[in-house]
Amino acid sequence: MGFLEEAEKIAGAVAAVEALEKVDPNASILTEGAAAVAGFEGAGAIADHFEKKEDGQS
Repeated sequence: MGFLEEAEKIAGAVAAVEALEKVDPNASILTEGAAAVAGFEGAGAIADHFEKKEDGQS
């Protein structure tokens, strides 16, 4: 994994936490942690999907 791939995942985690704070400003730390993990994993899944599309796989 390259640095840019990890940076994409971290950006996904940050975006998920920011979105949660907009929806629920009083969210608990556990909820914010769950959002961060979901954003991290989701960004990784999206990146993998587009890498497969570029390789010609569906």
